[in-house]
Amino acid sequence: MPLPILAKVPLQLILIPLVLVAIVFAFTFFYFLNVWVRALASKAHVGILTLIGMKLRHVPPTLIVDALIRLRKSGLSSIQTDSIESHYLAGGDVLNVVNALIAADKAGIELDFKRAAAIDLAGRDVFDAVRVSVNPRVIDCPDPAKGRTTIDAVAKDGIQLRAKARVTVRANLERLVGGATEETIIARVGEGIVTTIGSAMSYATVLENPDLISKRVLEKGLDSGTAYEILSIDIADVDVGENIGAKLQADQAQADMRVAQAKAEVRRAQAVAVEQEMKARVQEMQAKVIAAQAEVPLAMASALRDGNLGVLDYYRMENLKADTEMRNNIVGDGGEPQK
Repeated sequence: MPLPILAKVPLQLILIPLVLVAIVFAFTFFYFLNVWVRALASKAHVGILTLIGMKLRHVPPTLIVDALIRLRKSGLSSIQTDSIESHYLAGGDVLNVVNALIAADKAGIELDFKRAAAIDLAGRDVFDAVRVSVNPRVIDCPDPAKGRTTIDAVAKDGIQLRAKARVTVRANLERLVGGATEETIIARVGEGIVTTIGSAMSYATVLENPDLISKRVLEKGLDSGTAYEILSIDIADVDVGENIGAKLQADQAQADMRVAQAKAEVRRAQAVAVEQEMKARVQEMQAKVIAAQAEVPLAMASALRDGNLGVLDYYRMENLKADTEMRNNIVGDGGEPQK
């Protein structure tokens, strides 16, 4: 029964799906043929189905195959496509990691794919880190890009010194993930320079032995917890700055003088206040004297009325007053008789 039914089906309905499947297969085959042949010719064989799976997972097959070819040509055969795909899907830079692994292998530096991928995903340039491990980097301390050109410190004798240093560092791949950056190295070296100069008895000692700074700074182990290993600290320049001690003493003298002037002004104001108070008291006493003098005539009038004072006594008193005024006029204010 099925054969007669199929015989009745038009041939076009059977051929069209077969042709479409053949076209899709051919397109897929030729789409991945170039990548597959290139991988096969480079002895980095990747199956067609694996390439199709990469495309379905939105992973560019060309990128993965190129990375695998570089690894195989460099003799790194332990890394498979699954690890490379996983790193790409995690947002990593596949070619940068591959180049770092190749450079580390050629330089004899131990670095596996897992650590390199972790460094890359941490935001560090793993290829640059490998290059810094091979070719150490020189860091200026302080960083001129931050706006400062010297590290200023004051010796115990009060003389300021301005120093410049150059730090040679090498990347430590073991501590690159979670390790401090170059800014920490610069800050620690600057702190060590300030401490060393500050502990010197005289600025001349530092000028005579500038290597004393680098030796003491290196003894502190400043690269601890950082992504770098300090190889050397070289003092590029040391200049004499200002006499900070004398300047501070001058400023202190100025401050003491201003304090003394303020205290003197306070005392002067107090003296002026006391003087004004004494003047007021003199005026008050003079007023009391005038008031008492004004009561004398009243008292005499009362005594005359009451009979306690006679007329002759009154005239005698008046003559005495007139004689006193005459004597005062003759003597004058200076105490000498007037000519």
